[in-house]
Amino acid sequence: MEHFPESSELWAVVVAIVLLLLVSAFFSMAETAMTAASRPRLHALARQGSRRARIVNEIRAHSERLIGTVLVGNNLVNILASALATSALIAVFGEVGVVYATAGMTVLVLVFAEILPKTYALNNPDRVSVVLAPALRLVIRLLTPVTRTFSFVVRATLLVFGVRVKAELGSAESEQELRGAIELHKGPEPEIKEEREMLRSILDLDDVEVGQIMIHRKNVIMLDVDRPASEIEAQVLASPYTRLPLYRDEPDNVVGVLHAKALLRALQAVGGDVAKVDILAIAGKPWFIPDTSSLLGQLRAFRERREHFALVVDEYGTLMGIVTLEDILEEIVGDIFDEHQAAVIGVRAQPDGSYLIDGSAPIRDLNREFEWGLPDGEAATVAGLVLNEARRIPEVGQEFTFHGFRFSVLRRQRNQITLLRVSPPKRAAAERAA
Repeated sequence: MEHFPESSELWAVVVAIVLLLLVSAFFSMAETAMTAASRPRLHALARQGSRRARIVNEIRAHSERLIGTVLVGNNLVNILASALATSALIAVFGEVGVVYATAGMTVLVLVFAEILPKTYALNNPDRVSVVLAPALRLVIRLLTPVTRTFSFVVRATLLVFGVRVKAELGSAESEQELRGAIELHKGPEPEIKEEREMLRSILDLDDVEVGQIMIHRKNVIMLDVDRPASEIEAQVLASPYTRLPLYRDEPDNVVGVLHAKALLRALQAVGGDVAKVDILAIAGKPWFIPDTSSLLGQLRAFRERREHFALVVDEYGTLMGIVTLEDILEEIVGDIFDEHQAAVIGVRAQPDGSYLIDGSAPIRDLNREFEWGLPDGEAATVAGLVLNEARRIPEVGQEFTFHGFRFSVLRRQRNQITLLRVSPPKRAAAERAA
């Protein structure tokens, strides 16, 4: 004889199902919020003293336990709710109640326990995560024995197939995650573009070598220490720089670095008679560094030695150029010009969308200014890039296309390319179509 449940029993089942769906919604909302919440923002809130933000960070630090708890809890309540609904509807409608229960619970679970809470959490991840964190931490503690058992089984199964589960991201993965976050920092304001460029440059400091940003020796003002002191004084006063290398016999033989302030102090000490000044005695000792030093390592070295100036040499000890603390800082914040420097950029935009660029223009400066993606691993300047890609010294008028850009050689002095026309990808494509 078929048993029909009383109304009180039906209401009890309905209330139980509603409560179970609410619990399921809690797990779904918590999972989405914990996954989508901003790590940097929550870290900042935790440092400012937010207890709930600290709890969120603690939970996310053990993501395996979080996922295990959500899966166990969500499946448990969903299955229990479906079982209750099926039992009640079978009692009312007979065997066809299974169909009604399946259809009804599928809609209820999808709408009220999955889509609705996850959509809300996805649109308010930080707020939802800090609200649910204390309750979620309690549930995680209660279900820890169960989740650990499941975790052991999962790890053992994966190990059979040669898969090892990493507990956390490595340094390379963390850096890639940070770079991705920087690229998402976008907006119409010019300040945002500058911030994005600086953040990129900071991460690149350990990957860029001194040789890529140094001032080449042909552009370095050097003083012959054997020249009369009056002549050296005139050269120092005419120079826009405060530190100048001193050489003897040949430029490769650097014997000191003269600081303009040291010269002024020495002149004051001898009453302004420059002939009495021993230039080499007041000069500092030269500091030689390899051209393969990273910018981050060199920045640390500048700080430790309290130096601002170093001479760059190659593996054979040949002088390649100089690098200063300001050069490294400019890699982060962009070019810094003082009242004695001319802002010579070496790049002139053309009405047709192309650029006239001096051959000595650094590739890194072009990439930072125009957000291009020209490679700077094999060459530091745009002329060097063309020579490296062409594998020969091109003639004036020759054109090359690589990395999506079109390069036209406009001027050459001996074997040195001094001026090029560079067309970015969109402009280069238009020229080829024409």
